[in-house]
Amino acid sequence: MRAEERHQRLLALARRHGRVEVAVAAAEFGVVRETIRRDLRELERRGLVRRTHGGAYPVESAGFETNLAQRVTQHVENKRRIAAEAVKLLGSAETVFVDEGYTPQLLAALLPTDRPLTVVTASLSTAAAVVESANTTVLLLGGRVRARTLATVGSWACAMLSGFVIDLAYLGSNGISREYGLTTPDPVVADVKAKALEVSRRRIFMGHHGKFGASSFCRFAEVSDFEVIITDTGLSSAEAHRYALLGPQVIRA
Repeated sequence: MRAEERHQRLLALARRHGRVEVAVAAAEFGVVRETIRRDLRELERRGLVRRTHGGAYPVESAGFETNLAQRVTQHVENKRRIAAEAVKLLGSAETVFVDEGYTPQLLAALLPTDRPLTVVTASLSTAAAVVESANTTVLLLGGRVRARTLATVGSWACAMLSGFVIDLAYLGSNGISREYGLTTPDPVVADVKAKALEVSRRRIFMGHHGKFGASSFCRFAEVSDFEVIITDTGLSSAEAHRYALLGPQVIRA
């Protein structure tokens, strides 16, 4: 099998399953593990994957983005810990923006129900996670619904956000890097996230370690825009410190 063919198959595996393992790929392709490691280094150089211990994750780009069904099966325990840590930082906030994505959906389900709280979201799944609480007012942003993420986008969503002053925003992204900040594949998604960031007094980023060092097509925020970054222990303490030098507190849950 030629190297380019292996690269294409490795990338397809990573995108289909959310991760590719060196040992598994080496056995499947009938090559030594160092060959797969070399292939993954080349794919990382092209910005297509993000290498981690024992394998690699796909980097979401303008031409590739995982859907919500895939996200609810990947890094689930890490995402639960991140959400549990994030909800501790709610403080006295009365109005909260909760982003699209599975980690924000997990966080939404943990929000307190014993006091009044207004939740603003573009995500149908997030809205459904909190709407039954008698003390919670849910404001679902209008606009076109993206089938891939079940979240609204477009000028209506941004116009609604522009009329709010929100106490706290919980935001995610497809990639976060010290060089390019926070990125996402789709410009209309970036617009909603940027507007939520603009109208919120406090901003917290939530994302598993595989997102760090990755960059996608559309930049919507800088690392320094956030007071806290919450991730998991898959991000090394040394790398967490490098992000902290840009301003936010970094919590490894």
